[in-house]
Amino acid sequence: MSGPQCCANPPTLNPNSGAGHVEKLGGLDTYVTGSPDSKLAALLISDIFAKVAVQLAKREFIQAAVLLHPSFVTVDDIKGVEVPISVLGAEIDQVSPPALVKEFEEALTAKSEVDSFVKIFPKVAHGWSVRYNVEDESAVKAAEEAHQNLLEWLAKHVK
Repeated sequence: MSGPQCCANPPTLNPNSGAGHVEKLGGLDTYVTGSPDSKLAALLISDIFAKVAVQLAKREFIQAAVLLHPSFVTVDDIKGVEVPISVLGAEIDQVSPPALVKEFEEALTAKSEVDSFVKIFPKVAHGWSVRYNVEDESAVKAAEEAHQNLLEWLAKHVK
């Protein structure tokens, strides 16, 4: 079950911002951008859907994964990952506390054949990368850093 951190400061899907649009995908409001003829896609998943990303990464259905403040992911899940994976966690996280994220790191370090990157962001709470106060300079900076880490990871591993 998700906790109160998952519901704090929910994001606003605005179909009038950015280069894309909001459409239903699998029954969920989803922001879509880019050419409909593209042969590659970046599927951005956070929170409770991190479990889905890990399941995809276990069977090489994807080229790389980035988990942002993951929920419901276990160390055994991480041990099964077969593609490059980055885990970005929060220092203040009741759902995936830093101790669990460090266990993920240990499990990934033991799998030298899988490239991995694990980082715990200080002074931020679960959901910091998508649900943050845009008026809070430090919150914006932490979110932007996570976004940059995500983009660099995908650029490195998705071809």
